[in-house]
Amino acid sequence: MPRFEPWDAQRASGIIAEHRHLEGATLPILHALQETFGYVDAGAVPLVADALNLSRAEVHGCITFYHDFRAHPTGRHAVKLCRAEACQAMGSDRLHAEILSRLGTGWHGTTADGNATVEPVYCLGLCSNAPAALVDGEPIARLTADSLDAALSEARA
Repeated sequence: MPRFEPWDAQRASGIIAEHRHLEGATLPILHALQETFGYVDAGAVPLVADALNLSRAEVHGCITFYHDFRAHPTGRHAVKLCRAEACQAMGSDRLHAEILSRLGTGWHGTTADGNATVEPVYCLGLCSNAPAALVDGEPIARLTADSLDAALSEARA
């Protein structure tokens, strides 16, 4: 079963209508769109702008300002690698280079098979178990390239 629905402007309009009454509705709408589609499609920008009486630039600015919003579809699995100081002290920079090489992508990139998108994060709160990562929201402590491979294999199953 796919993790996200395919982009659909009519479905997006319904989501926007459900949230537009909220105070400060821009962020809740953008979060709801991303939770549904996995990203905020460029087609959503004018829909949100029109519904909230904002300029397209204001909506685009929110999407690009906040690091968690994505403007493009992502892989089936989200890999977040911690880049905070505790993880760096435990060798995460070298580990990340190995992981990115194995996956054949860079930061913010998606593997060629569409399986995983890799994002940097700055502290997962697992400092005593560094280096750390999240795979689809599940923490991995004392991360190694092999333990990440295993987590991605398990996520595929």
